[in-house]
Amino acid sequence: MTIHEIVKILDAKVFIGGEGLDLEVQAACGADLMSDVMAFVKDRVVLLTGLVNPQALRTADLLDIKVIVFVRGKKPTVDLLEMAEESGMILLSTKYSMFLACGRLYEAGLRGGGVREIV
Repeated sequence: MTIHEIVKILDAKVFIGGEGLDLEVQAACGADLMSDVMAFVKDRVVLLTGLVNPQALRTADLLDIKVIVFVRGKKPTVDLLEMAEESGMILLSTKYSMFLACGRLYEAGLRGGGVREIV
């Protein structure tokens, strides 16, 4: 699924990275706990989160996640936009809750991936 399709499905606003909407993702991860995101194993992932802070961007960057969707209408700050631009990330925002946003993407065919077992 392309980011352009995700924008349509979630009626999302593109804050930065609009030139990369043809990027394809294979899975989605919805989490506010960044340690849960780190346990997620999958390439080409879109991260859905309610956390609008540097930790979310750093975690995504560490895991080579290029697309973040902020749920519940949350908007990134100027500092986050600058961080995302430096990292080449795409930042979106949707009015939908995490539950509804993940459900809409699942209904459209995007699936989750496996999680690493943490021992």
